[in-house]
Amino acid sequence: MAAGTLAETWARGARLLPFRAMPIPTPFHPRTSEACSSLFWKEWAGYHAVRSYDTCHEREYYALRHAAVAIDVSPLFKVDVRGPQAADFLSFVTVRSLRKLGLGRVTYLCWCDDDGKVLDDGTVMRLGEQHYRITSADPGYFWLARHARRFDVELEDVSGQIASLAVQGPTSRDLLQSVCADDLSELGFFRSMQTRLGNLECLITRTGYTGDLGFELWLPATSAVELWDTLFRAGGPFGLLPAGLDALDVSRVEAGFILLGIDYMSARRCLAEHQKSTPTDIGLERCVQLEREPFLGQAALLAERERGPAWNMAGLVIDWEQLETLFEAEGLPPSLPTAAWRGGLPVYADGRQVGRATSGVFSPTLKQNLAIGQIEAAYGQLGRVLEIEATVEHKRHRVAATVTNRPFYDPPHKRS
Repeated sequence: MAAGTLAETWARGARLLPFRAMPIPTPFHPRTSEACSSLFWKEWAGYHAVRSYDTCHEREYYALRHAAVAIDVSPLFKVDVRGPQAADFLSFVTVRSLRKLGLGRVTYLCWCDDDGKVLDDGTVMRLGEQHYRITSADPGYFWLARHARRFDVELEDVSGQIASLAVQGPTSRDLLQSVCADDLSELGFFRSMQTRLGNLECLITRTGYTGDLGFELWLPATSAVELWDTLFRAGGPFGLLPAGLDALDVSRVEAGFILLGIDYMSARRCLAEHQKSTPTDIGLERCVQLEREPFLGQAALLAERERGPAWNMAGLVIDWEQLETLFEAEGLPPSLPTAAWRGGLPVYADGRQVGRATSGVFSPTLKQNLAIGQIEAAYGQLGRVLEIEATVEHKRHRVAATVTNRPFYDPPHKRS
C-alpha cells in the first residue's frame, strides 16, 4: 500500500482535524469568490463552499432546471484504488460486487460496518483495468486502508489533487459538446469518458446530484481555473450560471436523493444504536447484492432480510390546502421558505409517531410541498396518508402527508 510522503499524510489528516481554524479554498475559488456577490458561504468538508452567488438562490435553481449551471463539488473525498485485487477489495468493503463493472462504468452504492449499518454512500468508477476511484461525502481513506491489508492493492487519497465541477441542466450536454473533442452523445448514463475540453485533458462522468441531465468533470486541481474560464467563455448561448449549494439542495430533494448527516447518519458518528441505519432503512436496498461472496455487513443484512425491514425511506407530498387553512385561521397568507429545510419533523399515524421527515422543500417546478423521511415499514406503503407536524404562528398542528414514490422529479431527458 502506498504510504505517500509525510506531507501528503498530513494533508489527508488535516481535513479530519476538528480544531482547524478556518476552511481552505477549493481549486475553483479564484473564480467562485469573484462571482459570489452575496458573500453567502458555508464550510463543506473543510473547504469554502458557496451557498448562493446571488442573495437568493432562485435564479441559480431555474438555470439548473431550464438551462445549465456549474457547481463546484471539489470537496468530495476521492480515493484511487489500484492493483490486481482492486475489484475484490471494493467488492468486500461495499455492498455491491464490482468484479463485472466494465471499463468506463460508474455505479452508485453504499458501504457498511460489520453490523450492516451504513457508513457512507457514493460512487465507484472504473478508470482502468486495475484502477478504480471511490468518491464519498465523508473521509474514508483510513477506514479503507484498515481493510486493504489483506488485498494486493494500493490506495491513494487524491481528494486535494483532483478538482471536480458538476455541469448540470437541460443544456449541459450542448454546452460541453461545444468545447469537447469527442461526441458526448455516445456517453451514456453512469458512464465515463476521458477527453479534452478546450485545451485540457479531462475525465467526464454522466453523473450528478440534481436529478437532471448532467455531467461531472474531474481534472487536476492546477487546471481548475482554466476549465472554469473555458466553460464560461462558451456558456452564454446555453444560459450557463454558477450555482451554489442552496440551489443544489432544492434540486436534490426534488430528485429524492438522500444526504449523509441529514437524512441518515454515518454509523461511525452515531452516539446511540437507534440512530444507525441499514441500506434498506434509507432506501438503498437496490444497491445491495446479498447472494455473493462475503462482504462487510453481509450476515447482518441477510438476517434483516429474514425478519423484514424496520424502516422505509419514503417520499411525502404534504397537503397544501390543509396547510393553507392553518394560515388562514391566523389571518395570514401561506408562507414557506424557498430554501430546502433540514430537520426532524415528526410523522404520525393512528395517533402515534411512526417516523420523521428529515428534509423537504416546496418544489418550484412541481408546485408541491415535498419531504423525505424515515417511516416505520408497516406505514410506508405507497398512497398511505399519514400526518406531519406543521407549525404556524408558533402553534403546532398536523396536516396530511401522502406516501409517494421517489424521485418526485424525474425528467426523461435525464437519461437521454
